[in-house]
Amino acid sequence: MNFLYPGFLFSLLAVAIPILIHLFNFRKFKKVYFSNVSFLKAVTVQHSSREKLRNLLILACRILAITFLVLAFARPYWSSGSAGSPENGNLVNIYIDNSYSMEAVNKEGSLLDEAKRKAKTIAKQFQLNDKFQLTTNDFEGRHQRLVNAEELANLVDEVKVSPVERSLQQVINRQNSADAGKRNQYNYVISDFQQQFVGKSTLHTEKNNSLNLVRLNANTIPNVAVDSIWSLSPAHKPGDREKFVVQLRNYSADASTGIPLKLTINNQQKALATLNIPAGKSVRDTLSFSGSAAGWQKGMVSIKDFPVTFDDNLAFTFKVTTELKVLQLSGENSGKYINALFGADPYFKLSTMPESAIVYAGFHQYDLIIIAGLKAPSSGLAQELKNYMKNGGAVVVFPDLEAGAAVYSSFLQDLAIPQTVSLSKDTVTVNTIALKNKVFNDVFEEIPAKLDLPKVNQHFIYAGNNSNGREDLMGLPLNQPFFSKYRSGAGQLYLCATSLAIKDSNLPQHPVFVPLLYKIALTSVQEQPLYYTIGKSNYLSSAPITISPNQSLRLISGKQEVIPEIRQVPGQTLLYVADQIKTPGVYELYKADALLSTYAFNQGRAESDLHYADDKALLAIFGAEKVNLTKAGDDLSFKAVENNRTELWKLCLVLCAVFLAVEALLIRFFNKLKI
Repeated sequence: MNFLYPGFLFSLLAVAIPILIHLFNFRKFKKVYFSNVSFLKAVTVQHSSREKLRNLLILACRILAITFLVLAFARPYWSSGSAGSPENGNLVNIYIDNSYSMEAVNKEGSLLDEAKRKAKTIAKQFQLNDKFQLTTNDFEGRHQRLVNAEELANLVDEVKVSPVERSLQQVINRQNSADAGKRNQYNYVISDFQQQFVGKSTLHTEKNNSLNLVRLNANTIPNVAVDSIWSLSPAHKPGDREKFVVQLRNYSADASTGIPLKLTINNQQKALATLNIPAGKSVRDTLSFSGSAAGWQKGMVSIKDFPVTFDDNLAFTFKVTTELKVLQLSGENSGKYINALFGADPYFKLSTMPESAIVYAGFHQYDLIIIAGLKAPSSGLAQELKNYMKNGGAVVVFPDLEAGAAVYSSFLQDLAIPQTVSLSKDTVTVNTIALKNKVFNDVFEEIPAKLDLPKVNQHFIYAGNNSNGREDLMGLPLNQPFFSKYRSGAGQLYLCATSLAIKDSNLPQHPVFVPLLYKIALTSVQEQPLYYTIGKSNYLSSAPITISPNQSLRLISGKQEVIPEIRQVPGQTLLYVADQIKTPGVYELYKADALLSTYAFNQGRAESDLHYADDKALLAIFGAEKVNLTKAGDDLSFKAVENNRTELWKLCLVLCAVFLAVEALLIRFFNKLKI
């Protein structure tokens, strides 16, 4: 049995003094008893024995009652034995939730300030030789070292709200990764315990480490957030009309009406809207504008929603380009239709390589590669195209039917598109077209009752498995593909069943040919994401950047500057930022004084859902594993050391009451008992 300090010595004295008093009274009782022997001899021996037994029992009950009463105040407990020896000291790891939801205010002030106060209160309950660690959402390396209580208080004072989001399991794993050595480890999690933070999966902790959950009193607040944004424009051309879809989400139990939505580009207002959002639902709106000049564009979507404002803005960037580069690999007399198509629009920069003079090294410079009528496509070409598509490139293949089915069957196998190829000379007409596909979704203003589709005189029949996610854009009778799309790495392969020769089909002269190739080219542009999420996006992608060994790249936003780690991969440069980005906003990438790119960073939207796990759900998520839960408003006195033990003070109070009751019964009824 162990006892809580302070006051144990006082408790021992408090027990000893009543016992000594009773012993003294008992000795007086014996003296009186023996001094009156002559009188007592007149009393029967039986009565003498009964009185003696009665007094001894009363004395014992009174001593035991006082003993257990004093012990109750000494708070005895049984140690579970899971912790180490007390002489080894303790390692106390305190997690302070510093997510955006902790900016909420209750009667104690902001939740973050309350969490800091509770962290200091917990630390004061431990001894001078105990060590402490602080954990926040930032998982900072400087918090990994062991500190004393005073140093911990200084670290706690420095904690600020962070856009980084963590889960409860991640926090527990981080705390348990500390090297406690022979010390007893106590982990404390101080949080408002949002539902998204707790999660729904069963959580696990180390059985030898005591886990204590300290709940803060947070209130569910109505909130509307700018959830996401994406572009409907396949490519961004100077002066063209841009279309962006914005999604707002209402996390409240009541409908939100009249939410003002504003879109700005380069600090100039471009679009306005007012939205009504049903309770717990999302609403999308398409915002259009035009007149963008060439270069990087910095956008911001914003709403006005109080009192929660950290998710009212969403930054994004995109680049308006003056050209789209297309490469044609053509056989003899096979490129005239491609030349005519892309040569008519100055936005497309078409380059042509004949089959006999293909230069593989320059593939990554192009947004689209078109293969038209190659007589003998090689395995080396297939390998280079695979690498090109692996990094997001798009390839269109118009085969040469005269080359033979065996040649293209081998070529597709080398491209990791397992298709068996055979030649059909039956004259057929294309009978299906995927009008809902993004290639055709805005081509027809009105869909005619009977579409005029291409006529095919001879074509390849492709038969194989659908492991590459084949998607037929146009099809022939008997479910045979005519023009299909396959996934290949991060890119796509578009495969036609016939050539561009007029004797094989009228596709090159058909009206559908122009929008088909145009839309494929426009959707092939490899754009960087509109924005990245802080804490989740560890690296950024960029077009290939050449730098000398003594040069470095810089990401700059206002007074903040980040130097990323650079890795070169085929077709692009990767910029690793790890956890260096802490603040939302737009960051510009510079090489010396030259602007290379811009990137937008936003905090995640998980914190926008201000619903909290209740005590029952919080304990149930741990299953059979034991955790200690301190509810909002509970006193933290003694909480810091009430771990890995069974409290006995309630039992002491019960036993005290029992012995007092027995004493009363003995005084009242003992002489009436017949023994």
